[in-house]
Amino acid sequence: MSQDDAAVRYRAGQTALLAAVAEAEPLVGQWRRRFDPSASAGVPAHVTVLFPFLDVGRVTDTVVGDLRALIGAHRCVTVRFEECRRFPEALYLAPTPDQPFRALTESIARRWPEAPPYEGRFTEVIPHLTVAHGQPPQVLDELAAELAHRLPTTATISSISLFVCDGHRWRHHVEFPMLGQG
Repeated sequence: MSQDDAAVRYRAGQTALLAAVAEAEPLVGQWRRRFDPSASAGVPAHVTVLFPFLDVGRVTDTVVGDLRALIGAHRCVTVRFEECRRFPEALYLAPTPDQPFRALTESIARRWPEAPPYEGRFTEVIPHLTVAHGQPPQVLDELAAELAHRLPTTATISSISLFVCDGHRWRHHVEFPMLGQG
């Protein structure tokens, strides 16, 4: 997928709830900028919690407050990215454990059923950190081999961010700390 395709893929007003993984940037940043159109559109290394979320015009103070309470009830988590895995058109790092991401996605999707993960296209949502998307299989194989020598990496997820797209670029909008005790 080219960067031009990324502009078509994203719509002004779209939002996403993401667990940014700053610790992974040194490991995957160069590959994401080259092989993942979302990186060049301003999206940091992340595990998606919910995409798409509500259009930005529907993200009122009440929605922000509800997200703050809902996400705040979850506790921060330390995850390891130990291996690369594949979807048909993507290479990704798999977080361990992945249950905290699943729990966040499920709780937000229950609260806003009009915003199902990935518009309901998948029966199971698999938490992942995309490294490359829309590349030929041999490119994904080469990246996986390169990354295998540099894993594992560990990250602490202590907040979830709401990102908003202007049609071309994604920008950080609001941060929601994870404050839960258990």
